Amino acid sequence: MFVNIVILIGLVCAALWTVMTRSLLRSAMGLALTSAILTIAMFRLNSPLAAVFELSVCTGLISVVFISAITLTHPLTQTEVIEHMKARMRRFWYLPFLVISIGIILSFVRIKFNLPLPGAEAETDVRNVLWGLRKTDLLGQVVLLLTGVFGVVILFKESNKK
Repeated sequence: MFVNIVILIGLVCAALWTVMTRSLLRSAMGLALTSAILTIAMFRLNSPLAAVFELSVCTGLISVVFISAITLTHPLTQTEVIEHMKARMRRFWYLPFLVISIGIILSFVRIKFNLPLPGAEAETDVRNVLWGLRKTDLLGQVVLLLTGVFGVVILFKESNKK
């Protein structure tokens, strides 16, 4: 029980550091740390499948993509930031009114979904779940990982050419 509390405190501290730091690079590293601590918590809560996906996609791929994108960009000057904000406000002035109108309309609409859910299967072997029941999920994760890796490689090649 004490270990779970320490993990939870570490998770909250890492998440706070992620959102409170002013550096984007440190924030991306904090996101990776938060995700790694969440992975440990998932393993402790006896959810190894979710922990493996969290570790590989969030801690690994997403952090690498964020860090590589941050290192390849250059910061804008204050006048460029103000110009971009003014241009965005001219283009999207109507969006707050649209979102509020849609929210009001949807608050009056009542839709009932009657979707039958299949019963949960009690499978204890992670290998059988991963390779037998969740082949499509595994294939999707592999495709996502390869897409991220190839994207980072292409970004670095383009960066080296410039």
